[in-house]
Amino acid sequence: MALLAARPHHPAMSPLPLAGLAPAEAPSSPHDENSHGAASRGGRTRPALAAAGLAAVALVAFFGLEGAVATRTVLIGGACLVLWLTEVVPGFVPTLLLLGATPVLLGPLDSAYHLPSVLAWCADPVLILFLGGFTLEVAAMRHGLDASVARHVVRGSAGHPRRLVMLVMAGVAFLSMWMSNVAAAAMMLAALRPLLKATPAGAPLKPALLLGVALAANVGGMATPVGSGPNALAVAAAAEHAQVTFAKWMLFALPLALLLLGVGFGLILLRFRLGGRLSLPAEDVASAPLSRAGRRVLWVSAVCVAAWLSEPLHGVAAPVVALGATALLFGTGLLKREDLGRLDWATLLLIAGGIALGRLLEHSGLVARALSGADLEGWPVPAQLGVLVVAAALLSALMSNTGTAALLIPLATQLHPAASTPVLVALGCSLGMPFVISTPPNAMTVGEGLDSSELMKLGVPLMLGGCLLVSLTGPTVLRLLGLP
Repeated sequence: MALLAARPHHPAMSPLPLAGLAPAEAPSSPHDENSHGAASRGGRTRPALAAAGLAAVALVAFFGLEGAVATRTVLIGGACLVLWLTEVVPGFVPTLLLLGATPVLLGPLDSAYHLPSVLAWCADPVLILFLGGFTLEVAAMRHGLDASVARHVVRGSAGHPRRLVMLVMAGVAFLSMWMSNVAAAAMMLAALRPLLKATPAGAPLKPALLLGVALAANVGGMATPVGSGPNALAVAAAAEHAQVTFAKWMLFALPLALLLLGVGFGLILLRFRLGGRLSLPAEDVASAPLSRAGRRVLWVSAVCVAAWLSEPLHGVAAPVVALGATALLFGTGLLKREDLGRLDWATLLLIAGGIALGRLLEHSGLVARALSGADLEGWPVPAQLGVLVVAAALLSALMSNTGTAALLIPLATQLHPAASTPVLVALGCSLGMPFVISTPPNAMTVGEGLDSSELMKLGVPLMLGGCLLVSLTGPTVLRLLGLP
């Protein structure tokens, strides 16, 4: 699961994961997940960076470019990118700025920039797909499906430390595939908290579990199109060359996520010697049965996911399936009117802004103009893609991954026009995870007592190895799946 504004865990939406536990409070950060927590940054640093960035944008626009369209496009797009990357304002604010400023500044120069045309840039089916994913997430939290997964993970370990770490990672990654990685990490940490508190100081189990939670929350989001904001931007950008179905995305991204999880689990076992047996109080691992409504939500979710994966067989587009699932959940009363306000509208606006920014840069010709002065066409294609993937990972490790994707995907598709290019950049964005400030799950685990240096010891080799793997094998695998 980036600059996406994920909702804090709401006590009324999900039962307590374990007896006597209060749900963990998720930071006000993005879906997907791979977003940056505001709390992890200095209160003065971000405004200063934003001010410097805006000043640099103004200098480039007024003194480095010729032509009114280019100047005004840089002012609009540059200001939005600075605000997204520094996170000095909520993530949806730059989207509103872009939608309002484009008709005002560029509309008088060309009718193609009038408000109806600009709004049409945002009318992408991927937003409906994400709306369906958010609806399933809210339904799962309201009726306790996420808490049930967390309880079953703890109980399924049967007191074996290695099995517990493996199941925790699998459970968090599975939840992050379909819902906010912040919520997934928060729920699992709440389920583990009694065990973490009971673990003696210096015991290897605690850092091993916390590392497992952080890694799985970061990696799980890359496995599905609805797992993170960069994925949505990649699907929208790739549509100009080929359709990226739900099944196609999972065919290449799920094995990659599983491989990274397996390598991460192996590194955790190498780093920490886990042995012996755990003593888990019966009341802490007791699994309350799902309510009747919870079972109905489970069935709706299962049918929806099955329809997404079988799209090539029945021909019903994934966004249409998402609309049907949303209508069914609200129409049958499984979700109430007040749940509509719990959907992640801020994230939808953020994704819409990223799509609109890409269309603005493309329509104005600014990206092509910027690349025309760079002698990159002589580079081998694998080298070009490798640079893009590494740049995406490094920027996402320090800043918003959705803002990074909004910046790099238009550049990448102009440099190498192909359906696979934005997909590879999006995967690179999900690999930026070695620092405490890289994602909210990282910050949450450090808050639970994990040493930030442990994140770097595990995260840096995974990031570099993942970038190498994606760059070298990604184009070939995607070509085999019909995404040249």
